[in-house]
Amino acid sequence: MWRMADSTSLSVKVYPRIADIGQAVWGSCAGTDNPFLSYGFLSALEDSGSVGGRSGWHPRYAVLEDEAGEVVAVAPSYAKTHSQGEYVFDHSWANAFEQAEGRYYPKLQIAAPFSPVPGPRLLRRAGVSVAAMAQALEALAEELGCSSTHVTFCTEEEWRGLGAEGWLQRLGMQYHWDNQDYTNFDGFLEALSSRKRKAIKRERREAQDGLTFRALSGAELTPEVWRQFYRFYTATTDRKWNGAYLTPEFFPLLGERIGENVVLMFAYRDGQPIAGALNLRSADVLYGRNWGCVEDVPFLHFELCYYQAIDYAIAHGLKRVEAGAQGEHKVQRGYLPQPTYSAHFIRHPGLRNAVAEFLEAETAQLQGLMAEMREEGPYRKVGEG
Repeated sequence: MWRMADSTSLSVKVYPRIADIGQAVWGSCAGTDNPFLSYGFLSALEDSGSVGGRSGWHPRYAVLEDEAGEVVAVAPSYAKTHSQGEYVFDHSWANAFEQAEGRYYPKLQIAAPFSPVPGPRLLRRAGVSVAAMAQALEALAEELGCSSTHVTFCTEEEWRGLGAEGWLQRLGMQYHWDNQDYTNFDGFLEALSSRKRKAIKRERREAQDGLTFRALSGAELTPEVWRQFYRFYTATTDRKWNGAYLTPEFFPLLGERIGENVVLMFAYRDGQPIAGALNLRSADVLYGRNWGCVEDVPFLHFELCYYQAIDYAIAHGLKRVEAGAQGEHKVQRGYLPQPTYSAHFIRHPGLRNAVAEFLEAETAQLQGLMAEMREEGPYRKVGEG
């Protein structure tokens, strides 16, 4: 335990297992809005061996207590020995520091592992400030011998608060689809230019030819369903990254612990699944995550990951589909660029200054790119057919 500055009455502890904190305590700070911050999701990562062990993600959960010993804030914190599975890329920072004979790893990462999903990262009860949590995380990083602290895919409010505490601020970009109270998919298509409508209709016809689709959740997520999905998942990870972050044990645990938040979409040919896309959902958002296939079908990726997600969101009254980072092709399918936020506390002044210069140039470039992509997006302009 470390007592924070005299201006506060809080102390910070660190726990290597979320079970040591407990589901009720964690939930009292994390709430229920974002499944990627839930006790069920994070504990499934631990208990499946997807984090911990040799993964390079070592849980070091930060817990803030008041003078009475009551937990008032938590953070999903990990001491990391590499920069994989984060989706806010700092490899160049690490290389530069190590070439200058610095030691970048371990670093302290506050994140939902392997999940570039925006949401709160400083999980606070009312009355606990971002400044107090910034101080706690800085102290924790020093105690753990970490070079830096990284809060990734946080809220804009957290980002601004951490910036006010002197943390470096970084912008990223993702692609989200917003539900404008559409009653069906055709209603969404009517909002697009004629050329884009025709292109999407053609893609859906080709992708759906001979296939059927189902969205599975809750009790439908049987061990056999997860075995099939893991085959799809590794078909993608082996091709792209030569290995999977998530273990086979993770997915059944996820289904057991937060199965009602899982939306697993399968494509079938002659009753046999040939592709799957994993989504998690909150009360008003569908989050697209992993996908894979064992049969090459034109436009099936777009159908299963983007168009089926829109169908589901409309049918269930969800406000948004978040399709994640990377892939400018998403824009022409109705998913527009949105900023994401991260904040970085770097202890070494030389590295900090170099990163600050890099971020200034990167931010200006990114803002220009997002504006250009929105302007060239598929939605009808005034007077267009």
